[in-house]
Amino acid sequence: MSDFESQASIPESVNYHFTRQCNYKCGFCYHTALTSHVLPIEEAKRGLKMLKEAGMQKINFSGGEPFLHKRGRFVGDLVRYCKQDLQVASASIISNGSLITEKWMQEFGQFVDILGVSCDSFNEEVNQKIGRHAKGKSHLETMRRVRDWCKEYKVCFKINSVINAFNVDEDMAGHIIQLNPVRWKIFQCLKVEGENHGNSALRNVDSFLISDEQFKGFISRHAHVPQLVPEYSEMMKRSYIIIDEYFRFLDNGSGRMVPSKPILEVGVKAALKFSGFIEKKYLDRGGRYNWSKNTICQDKDLSW
Repeated sequence: MSDFESQASIPESVNYHFTRQCNYKCGFCYHTALTSHVLPIEEAKRGLKMLKEAGMQKINFSGGEPFLHKRGRFVGDLVRYCKQDLQVASASIISNGSLITEKWMQEFGQFVDILGVSCDSFNEEVNQKIGRHAKGKSHLETMRRVRDWCKEYKVCFKINSVINAFNVDEDMAGHIIQLNPVRWKIFQCLKVEGENHGNSALRNVDSFLISDEQFKGFISRHAHVPQLVPEYSEMMKRSYIIIDEYFRFLDNGSGRMVPSKPILEVGVKAALKFSGFIEKKYLDRGGRYNWSKNTICQDKDLSW
């Protein structure tokens, strides 16, 4: 357990990585398939209720690939529970998009404020080099199909991109402007010991890493894209509240993911002290924004 004590008392915005399993093999992944554990859904709901009672307003579900477990029904039931029962302000999902179906959107889209699809390149060959692809499928076609469903079923569409050695010189501006997501979040490729670096890791991120100057150059070339939200590696550390598949907070400030005691056993307040979260870093990176789809639509003048 980390000996760093969190500077937060309220888990306002939470990222729940409830599964580590994925159908893609992205070489830089920092939440890898070290286990196949997923909590029973009633336990997951109990933990989410505890977080809401402690002040959670926004929940983001991630993985691994969140649509892989029970063909998306698990994450669907959780977003419905969070919006319908817990009345959270925002429920979002980050996915590679490959397993999302229109049937899922019909049933659960009404409970999702933001659906983000990870896309690191608009060149299919580059996506394949990175590992962001499924056999026999075009990742770009998949993403565009999900974008269209988001528009049809009134879900805000977002794009996440990890900027790395394979795509740092790519010009993505025209594609992003054409796709028109509500946010385009770009992350500098991050090294995490035990996840994508080190003897016990399932990935080796070294060939993907870029310098701050390279990342700054990418930002500069895309500064005219209005949806751009950049995050340097150092900005990511201790500016997120992260929960793992065992419902533990993860402190990522030391260069590795250090877990707290299970929230379901010790409670939110006791476990949060070891999340490593620093609220000022969260605010400085723009972690608090208009995250309800109704508010986003008013601000962005989206037409559905």
